Amino acid sequence: MLKAKDIMTAEVITVSPETTIEALGRLFIEKGIGGAPVVDADNNLYGIVTENDLIKQNKRFHIPTLVRLFDAMIPIEGFGTVEAEIKRMSASKVSEICTRKVITVDTETSLQDIATIISEKGVHHLPVMSSGRLIGIIGKIDIIKGILGEAGKQQS
Repeated sequence: MLKAKDIMTAEVITVSPETTIEALGRLFIEKGIGGAPVVDADNNLYGIVTENDLIKQNKRFHIPTLVRLFDAMIPIEGFGTVEAEIKRMSASKVSEICTRKVITVDTETSLQDIATIISEKGVHHLPVMSSGRLIGIIGKIDIIKGILGEAGKQQS
């Protein structure tokens, strides 16, 4: 049976607690990822941050209503308000929005257990730990690849 070490992505894209929200958003877009482990300078797991955290962050700030008029976005409350909100949002740090209580697995956790955790706990990314250090990450696509790979082996 496949284990976490067999399906994890070993090259993990991480961020620090001090990463700005703006930099985080850009990283997600550039790398095509939906989440990242948050690690301190010693590579200790601090938390995890996802697209959902970014969306929740935007809900906490009041982004003024915009009106589309002749292909121009005109803020109803004026440009100064929009600019102030964007500056406040951009100055926020990952440490302010990340999830601190992270569900993790170790290298020997079975594919079946991983699938159960992701399904029942509603998580999208599972950090893989070894001796207290982050060594990989498992996303839903890794599980699908594992299942298909396992199914392919059984059919051979």
